[in-house]
Amino acid sequence: MGKFGLRSVLLFAVVVHILVISVAADIKNLKIWPMPLSVSYGHRNLQLSNEFVLKTEGSKYPDASGILKEGFSRLLDIIKVAHVVDTNFSYDGPSPVLKGIQVVVLSPSDELQYGVDESYNLTIPEKGNPAFAYLTAKTVYGALHGFQTFSQACHFNLTTRSIEVHQVPWTIVDRPRFSYRGLLIDTSRHYLPLPVILKVIDSMAYAKLNVLHWHIVDTQSFPLEIPSFPKLWDGAYSSSERYTVADASEIVRYAGRRGINVLAELDVPGHAKSWGIGYPSLWPSKNCQEPLDVSSDFTFKLIDGILSDFSKIFKYKFVHLGGDEVDTSCWTLTPRISKWLKQHRLNGTSAYEYFVLRAQKIALSHGYEIINWEETFNNFGNKLSPKTIVHNWLGGGVAQQVTAAGLRCIVSNQDKWYLDHIDTTWQDFYSNEPLTNITKPEQQRLVIGGEVCMWGEHIDGSNIETTIWPRAAAAAERLWTAYDNIAKNPEQAVRRLAYFRCLLNQRGVASGPLTGGGRAAPDEPGSCYEQ
Repeated sequence: MGKFGLRSVLLFAVVVHILVISVAADIKNLKIWPMPLSVSYGHRNLQLSNEFVLKTEGSKYPDASGILKEGFSRLLDIIKVAHVVDTNFSYDGPSPVLKGIQVVVLSPSDELQYGVDESYNLTIPEKGNPAFAYLTAKTVYGALHGFQTFSQACHFNLTTRSIEVHQVPWTIVDRPRFSYRGLLIDTSRHYLPLPVILKVIDSMAYAKLNVLHWHIVDTQSFPLEIPSFPKLWDGAYSSSERYTVADASEIVRYAGRRGINVLAELDVPGHAKSWGIGYPSLWPSKNCQEPLDVSSDFTFKLIDGILSDFSKIFKYKFVHLGGDEVDTSCWTLTPRISKWLKQHRLNGTSAYEYFVLRAQKIALSHGYEIINWEETFNNFGNKLSPKTIVHNWLGGGVAQQVTAAGLRCIVSNQDKWYLDHIDTTWQDFYSNEPLTNITKPEQQRLVIGGEVCMWGEHIDGSNIETTIWPRAAAAAERLWTAYDNIAKNPEQAVRRLAYFRCLLNQRGVASGPLTGGGRAAPDEPGSCYEQ
């Protein structure tokens, strides 16, 4: 590792632990979102060199795929915020110059998977000969988070026509509280064009969210190409409102290079009416079209084919199998299915269990672990595969029950973390604690994180960003930041969040103001920072 050796890294961590004591007294001037684990900063400015460079001497990460170099290039783009750096502009009294950033990544691997180490340490000195920022991380994905934090310390100075780093010297040690920090998008209720999805991914990276939960299909439409069963996307709204396999692969690739996993959802057996447009035999009957026909082997053959195709595209270790809001009356009211139920000694409730467990076995056969909505746990939790993660959405107390049963949980309780509930304020999002009433450490560890959900009934490419942001950022801090560093009163965080919201706007992300809920409009003429 050269002169930036492991001893230096360890010493750096100790020094930061000592320095963090100073942040409480001066937190009102901190502008980093989400709040780091520990941070110290000063009151000087540095000017970025016009030839600001990336150095990787001593790093074990070869960057053969260019993830780090691309991340550095994006860093330069976002700190310029589309301004032109005027290299010929003369200014009296220039600040000291920061020549570049030295990045040391300790792991040679860039495998992106659940639980990957996302920690990083960042120092920005006030002087040096020459002066370099120093970023260390266990993995390249931690380094990408470090770039995001560095970017928030940078400002374009319109007087000097240059980029400056404010509040140096900086000393930061940071890591996420939860390994799963998700955002759901829904492409069935309204189609989201590919550029819109990619832009959402960019904005997720700014807030250090790391899972894009893609609710691909539902009752209304089936927009994704499935090579094993090509008629499925006959259920799309139109021939142009579809995603090819190449599109889906690009979403996964694009997200992965930003440290974001893509969780694909195949919601069964309910929410699946659109499947029968291409394959009508999946419907219980022509007049009773969901849930999927539990009595037909073809139903499960098709699910197997879809998950086989998924496994070639979606490399995240989890797949979401839905399982929510299942009305079994179409099974009991359709004579041939009712007869099958009697032959197999099943009723509507037990057939629902049979369907979910059989779908789980298929997913397991393709190497996936399973996420299901909480109704599956509420109805037959002790029958679920031990590899099941229960996705809480209906309300409070479920995570406590799930973890007491020894299963993992993701928190998305709709009263606080559903973005389509546009009357829910950012303060509500910020205050929602995933570990409420879970006091035993062994149960706390089973809550792998949380997710904000952007359901698409009233969302499309025209308003998705202003509905997501800034409220998703409030949840992002809750999921990233150590519990003791979370503001006990959301109003203590309002200045930092207002700054982050304006930063999103500067980067071309249509974030709404903090006042009001989702899709709120600015109140009156005034500064972005006061909205």
